[in-house]
Amino acid sequence: MVLSLKAEARKEATKSDIKQLRAKGRIPAVVYGKKVAATVITVDQKELMALLRHNPHAIIDLDLPDGGGKQPVMINEIQRNPLSRVLLHVDFHQINMDEPVKTVVALEFIGEAEGTKEGGIVQIQMHELEIRCLPSQIPGSIQVDISNVGLGENILVNQITVPAGIEVKSDSNDLILTVLAPQKETDVPQPANNEERVGEAESSNEAATAEQPV
Repeated sequence: MVLSLKAEARKEATKSDIKQLRAKGRIPAVVYGKKVAATVITVDQKELMALLRHNPHAIIDLDLPDGGGKQPVMINEIQRNPLSRVLLHVDFHQINMDEPVKTVVALEFIGEAEGTKEGGIVQIQMHELEIRCLPSQIPGSIQVDISNVGLGENILVNQITVPAGIEVKSDSNDLILTVLAPQKETDVPQPANNEERVGEAESSNEAATAEQPV
């Protein structure tokens, strides 16, 4: 699915100018690629946030200013404030629809692992898969059926099935998911009752007294 986003022109500006842009709800950005010279732009913050929530790796139909027309792009890099996580800057990479691209796609886990019926705990190690394919073939997600995973078993990258035309770039031996066995309860020795502890204490005192010189 291709999403749309409209860009506006901007000039190289000072930090104060950039701050004012963000205060107006505009995010500074840059777009570049084989058919597009590096161009500084701004995009609407709310529209960009909605796009990121939907699919941050989707193809975007970016409407460029100054007669640049619409170009298919993908987000190459996002800069955020390390503390507030507020968006600061975005890099868009113009792509060609007839050339394969490398991207990541979310893994969607379906079913209930067989091992959970024995008290096992599902532990997910990977939430995304790196792939390479034509832009039009990028799926919204890749489903991983975990219903047959038993206690102590796992799923590796090379065990999942992807749609035709998609090349998996993640390491084939990477662990995606495992079902951990429940921890066994260890026997904790019960403390002696009060009478036994008092008796032991009295015996110890008597022995200590007997050993002291007169």
